Parts: sequence; C-alpha cells; structure tokens
Amino acid sequence: MSQVKDQLNRPLRDLRISLIDRCNLRCSYCMPKEVFGPDYAFLPKTSLLSNEEILFVAKSFVELGVQKLRLTGGEPLLRPNLDSLISYLYQNTGVKDISLTTNGLLLPRYADKLKRAGLRRINVSLDSLDPARFAVMSGGKSDPEAVLRGITAAEKAGLPVKVNMVAKQGVNEMDILPMVDFFRSKGITLRFIEFMDVGETNRWSLKEVVPAKRILDLISEKYEFEAVDPDYKGEVATRYRFKDTRSEFGIITSITNPFCGDCNRARISADGKLYTCLFSNQGTDLRKSIREGITQDEFTNYVSKLWSKRDDRYSEDRSQSKSPVKRKKIEMSYIGG
Repeated sequence: MSQVKDQLNRPLRDLRISLIDRCNLRCSYCMPKEVFGPDYAFLPKTSLLSNEEILFVAKSFVELGVQKLRLTGGEPLLRPNLDSLISYLYQNTGVKDISLTTNGLLLPRYADKLKRAGLRRINVSLDSLDPARFAVMSGGKSDPEAVLRGITAAEKAGLPVKVNMVAKQGVNEMDILPMVDFFRSKGITLRFIEFMDVGETNRWSLKEVVPAKRILDLISEKYEFEAVDPDYKGEVATRYRFKDTRSEFGIITSITNPFCGDCNRARISADGKLYTCLFSNQGTDLRKSIREGITQDEFTNYVSKLWSKRDDRYSEDRSQSKSPVKRKKIEMSYIGG
C-alpha cells in the first residue's frame, strides 16, 4: 500500500506503543502521586495488547509508512519478557529502528537482553541530579544515582542513550546548567522538554513552563553553541551543538514553538486505542477489531482511513488562541509520551 497522508499532508512515519500503564515512579508531570495512589485502578492484564496483537498492529502501520517503533509506558520495563517482544518486532516487521523510553531504574537488569533482542537506542528520563529536587519531580521514589546506574548499564550494553529533562519553573530550572555540565562531559545528548499540558492531572500552568529561550540563555552564559539541521523532517527536538566539542543538546518546544505541521507520529495505548495526537481527547479502539478477527489487510485499510481523516493540531491551536483551549485530554501515562 502506498504512503498514507492526513488532511494536512502529513505522512505516517513514527509509531509509539505504550506497553503498560503502570510505573515505579510518580513524576508530577505524568503520574502525580496524589492521583495515582495505592488504590488507583490500573488496567487489568487482559486489557493489555498481547505480543501477537502488538505485532499485528505494527505490521499494518509499517505497510502504511512507519519507519520507527518507540516502546513507551507507563514504565515499559515493567512489562514481563520485554526482550521477547522486541525480538518479535525486530524479526517480523522489517523495522530496525526500535527504541525505548524509560526512567532507567531497571536497565541494570535488562539492558544486555534488550540489546541482544534488537533494541537500537534508549531515551532515559532524568529531571535533576540533585536528590531532593529529583524526589520532588519523581514523587519521592528512588534517586538520581539509580537512574545514572541505568544509563551506564545501557552504554555498556552498546545502546546509545539520550536523556530527557522536563524543566519546571520554581522546581528544577536551577538544574539546567548542572545537567548540561554533566552530560556534556559524558558525550550524552541532553534534551529539555517544556512542561506540557498533557492529561488532566498534572496541574499544568503556563507559569511553570521554562521556555526554550530561557534555557538557551542559561546555557549561553557558559557555553557557545550553534543550531544543527534536523536529521529528518518531523524531528521532535530542535538541535544544538557545542562549538568546542561534538556534543549536542536539544529542546522540545511544544508550548512556545509548536511543531504540529511536521508531526508524523501515531500512538497506541496499552489497551490498544489509537491516538493521532499526544493531546487527544479520544481514541479509536483497535483491540476490539483485532479480537473480533479482522484480517491484516482489512486492518491496514482501516488504519489508513483513520489516518487520512486526521487533522490534529492542538499545540498550534493553543498557541494561537487568545483564550485557553478547553477539552479533556488523555493522561500521558496511558497514551505514552
């Protein structure tokens, strides 16, 4: 089947699959502990897509143009036998760019297995090197040293690592330069993410956003850097390279400079719903069709029609609106980041 495009002429290139809605941290911007407490009702195991169902989904998306598969959560390393799923996808989809977004805590246990299974690269979330501020951002669980051990394990396994930092005004913006210092010295790309209004529970406020300009100003106080052309159309982060090294950093500017016009990403929730935007307020249940026995060709045609109708541009609408854009949005821990 030929490359499918949406209403704004955007192709389908990147599929992000949430493997589980549970996590071993309670980050304030994703799964705040005040909401996701001990009694929170997570999805039952029977609601999650099986490995076979995930492969079924992936095959159709690849036929429609997907070139990258990113496995997310929740925390994807909490899914049993993740290496088997990665190997299954690697051997049966033709996609070699399979990546993982994780908090890194379980990487010392699994990094070698994941690499052998076919995982190509990893993004690790780390919002501060300071134990106290890390605790504030992560809900008081674990510590930054545990994440750093995970990063080391991934590198030893031969997996390239990028680090993602969500910056919040008044919480951890003072960690921006120390994080740059540390990961620049390691040759690891650090990507800053503007605090986003994903979901309904993270108490998002524009006042807490550290805008890209502020991040660049802070870094320029100590380092010289230059903008770098994107590797491909639709790349999420705006890239920069330090002039005295080959090290890079990036900024994901969903708030101050939305990139909806080039967005080529689809997301599958852990229970098999398709979301065509990170800020979606509803999804399409693919699991139901799969479990009712839809054929692969029928499913491919179904997904093609869904993508062809896509016209999402929430971040641009928010940026251009003179009043808040109000609609109920799906939680990041459910849809994947």
